[in-house]
Amino acid sequence: MRRSLANIYRLGVKELWSLWRDPVMLVLIVFSFTVSVYTAATSVPETLNNAPIAIVDEDQSPLSQRIVAAFYPPMFSTPALIDLASVDPGMDAGIYTFALVIPPNFQRDVLAGRAPQIQLNTDATRMTQAFSGSGYIQQLVLAEVQEFVQRHRGAGGSTVDLALRARFNPTLDKTWFGGLSQIINQITMLSIVLSGAALIREREHGTVEHLLVMPVTPAEIMLAKVWAMSLVVLLASTLSLNVVVRWALGVPVAGSLPLFFLGTALLLFATTSLGVFMATVARNMPQFGMLMVLVLLPLQMLSGGQTPRESMPDWLQDVMLVAPTTQFVQFGRAILFRGAGLDVVWVQLLAMALIGAALFALSLARFRKTISQMA
Repeated sequence: MRRSLANIYRLGVKELWSLWRDPVMLVLIVFSFTVSVYTAATSVPETLNNAPIAIVDEDQSPLSQRIVAAFYPPMFSTPALIDLASVDPGMDAGIYTFALVIPPNFQRDVLAGRAPQIQLNTDATRMTQAFSGSGYIQQLVLAEVQEFVQRHRGAGGSTVDLALRARFNPTLDKTWFGGLSQIINQITMLSIVLSGAALIREREHGTVEHLLVMPVTPAEIMLAKVWAMSLVVLLASTLSLNVVVRWALGVPVAGSLPLFFLGTALLLFATTSLGVFMATVARNMPQFGMLMVLVLLPLQMLSGGQTPRESMPDWLQDVMLVAPTTQFVQFGRAILFRGAGLDVVWVQLLAMALIGAALFALSLARFRKTISQMA
C-alpha cells in the first residue's frame, strides 16, 4: 500500500510539472477562472444594461418630463432628447435601441381621459434587449402616468398590499447568479480538459510506453492524473471564488466554503474520470475537442445551471440525475446562495460520490483495455 501511494504521488507530481511546462493550458486556466468569470457575471445578456434610448418629447409637459426622468442607468443610458426627424436615421445607424415618441398635448389628453398613444420604436435585431426592454418600458411609462394621475402610487387601487421579499438575493443583482454559475461551469470544463489532455499528451509524446515498463499499475496511473488535475482546478476555483467573485465583484457567499470545496472535490473525482475515459476514446486532441462538444454542452445546458430543470420534460429531468453536474449545481446553489448545511446537501454529496465511483470504474476498465492494446 505504501509503495502504491508513493507511485501515485510521484506520477501526480510528474503531471503537475508537465502542466507547468504547457503555457497554453496555463493561460486557459487563468483566463477561465478570472476574465471568463468576471465577464459572465457583469454582462448578463438577458437583462438590460445601459440600453441606448432616445426620447422625442413633443409635449414638453410635467408628465412628459416625468417620463423622461424615469429612464436612467444602469438599465438605460441617459436618454437622448431628439426631434422626430432624427428617429429613423438614429435607428438605422444603430445608435438607439429604443426611441420613445411622446405626442403633443399628451398630458392634456391623459387628464381628459382620452387615452392618447405613445409610440415606441425598437431595434429588434438586438434580441435580448428588445424583448425584455419593450415590456419594461411599457410598464415604466404606465406606472408614471398612473402615479401622475393619482398623485401618488397605488391610490384608489386594490386594498391588498403585496409585500415582496426576495430571499438569498435581496437586490435582485444578476451579478450574484452569473459569477457563481460561471465558476461551476468552469470547474466542469477544466477538469475534463486537463485530465483528458494529460493522457493524450503522453500518448502523442510516447511517454505512455515508458509507463508500461515501469512497476506501476493502470489504477495508479489514472489515480495520479485524477488527483493532480483535480488539485489544479480546486486551487484555481478557490482563488477565483475569493478574489474574483467575493472581492472584485463584491458577491457575498452565504454558506460554508469548506463544505462547498468538499463537494467540488467529489465532482472533480467524477469529471476527471470522465475526461480520462474520453481521452481513451479519442485518438488526438482535435477528436477530443469534438467529443467534448458532444459531452460538455449537454452537461452544462441540461444540468439546471442555465435553464431551470422544472422547465424540462420529466423524462429528461430523470435522465440528467445521473450527471454529476446536475447534482453539483443543486449542491453549489444550496451552499453558496442559500447557506445550506450538511443536513440539506448530504443527498447531493452521496450522489456525486456514487456517480464518481461508477465513472472511475468505467474509465479504469477502458484505460486498462487501451494500455493492453498498446502493449
